[in-house]
Amino acid sequence: MDVIKIGEFIKNLRKERFLTQREVAEQLHVSEKTISKWETGKGVPEISLMLPLCNFFGISMNELLSGERLNEKQYIENAEKNIISLVKDRTSPRKKIIISTISCIFAILSSLALIIISAIFISQTWLRLVMIGIALIVAISEVAVIVLIAVSTEIYECNKCGEKFVPTLSAYILAPHTFHRRYLKCPHCGKKCWDKSHIRK
Repeated sequence: MDVIKIGEFIKNLRKERFLTQREVAEQLHVSEKTISKWETGKGVPEISLMLPLCNFFGISMNELLSGERLNEKQYIENAEKNIISLVKDRTSPRKKIIISTISCIFAILSSLALIIISAIFISQTWLRLVMIGIALIVAISEVAVIVLIAVSTEIYECNKCGEKFVPTLSAYILAPHTFHRRYLKCPHCGKKCWDKSHIRK
C-alpha cells in the first residue's frame, strides 16, 4: 500500500472539487491536521473513515487503496492485492478479521451491482455473461481471501480434552459451524465435537 500515492490521490480529489482541507475535515468530522496528514502520506484514513471518505468523493474503497481511479480490468487486478496489503500490517488479528469482512461485504455488493446493471442495461447476451462472470470472480476471490485470513487468525479449543489446535484449510471450510464454534476432529484426542474458536494473539 503506497501511502504517498494515496495521499496525492486524496489531495487531487479535494482540489478537483475546489475544497479546502478544512471543508473536507468538517464533512468527515475530523481535524484539518488529519486531512493534512493523509495528503502528505504521513498516515492513511482509519477503517471507520474509509467508507465515508469514499462516499464523499464518489470513489470505491479499492480505488482509494490503489491511489487512483481504476477501470474494470484494474479493479479486479487490484482488489485482492489491496485487501492483502491491508491485513499484512501490524493490526491485531481481530482487526484483520473485521477489515477483511468489510472488504468482502463491499466486494459482494459491488458484484451484485454489476449483475443488476448487466441484467437491466446490457441487451447483448455474450456481454451480459461476461459481466456476470467478472462479478462472480470478484465475489469468489474476496470470499477466498476472508477464509484464508480467518484460518490464519483463529485457533480452536477441543471441547473434550481442552487442547488448542489449528484445523487444516479443508477441515475449516467443510466443517459445520456457528459464529464461535466449529464441529472439528481434535488432532490430540481424535474426537469430533463442537470446538470453541479463539483469536490468536
